[in-house]
Amino acid sequence: MAGFTERFKSELSRMAVSYNINIVGGSMIEVGDDDRLYNIAYLFHRDGTVERQAKLHITPQERRDWVIEGGDELQVFDTDAGRVGILICYDVEFPELGRLLADQDMDILFVPFWTDTKNGYLRVRHCAQARAIENECYVVLCGSVGNLPSIENLDIQYAQSAVFSPSDFAFPHDAVLAETTPNTEMIFFSDLDLTRLTVVRAEGSVTNLKDRRKDLFDLRWRDWSWKSGANLEE
Repeated sequence: MAGFTERFKSELSRMAVSYNINIVGGSMIEVGDDDRLYNIAYLFHRDGTVERQAKLHITPQERRDWVIEGGDELQVFDTDAGRVGILICYDVEFPELGRLLADQDMDILFVPFWTDTKNGYLRVRHCAQARAIENECYVVLCGSVGNLPSIENLDIQYAQSAVFSPSDFAFPHDAVLAETTPNTEMIFFSDLDLTRLTVVRAEGSVTNLKDRRKDLFDLRWRDWSWKSGANLEE
């Protein structure tokens, strides 16, 4: 699969430039500089720039059957449509990551995912909805559907793509801005008003980001200098 990644990147980058849009292109397997395999999501900017976010948490199946390694970097990307973060599938089930991105002023969280069963999908969906509420941001959830019987691990898939918002008066009562028909291939649209995020963060019914008890707890990204043998400083 990694042999197709460069072609995939080149084609989606061409599309982003040709159609004058930004594309979050799902994820692909990539061979790292250490010759290990990583699951990487790409952000293709309309100006031709390409940025990447590795999946950090690897599922037992990925580790066992595909020999995938977890990445060790997390960032927010600046775009002309707001500051965005990307968490690949399983990563959204770890609330620390969404909060670390929110602390970098993230507006929109993109979650490309692949799940084979409905219960697996609902794990991703419920966690994505929680990230939207607790971090007062939009979350765009997009997965693959259909069946490829001849390919191992892709014989069944289940998804329902959706866009979630914070849960407050400025947004839909169920905090779902748009969603597709379950397990059906289709295109859907949603307009995201970033000014509403500013309002809800400042004067919403609840203000999750402002009301954190930082006198009791905090969250920090660990210094990765220990990998090279340097002393860890916190």
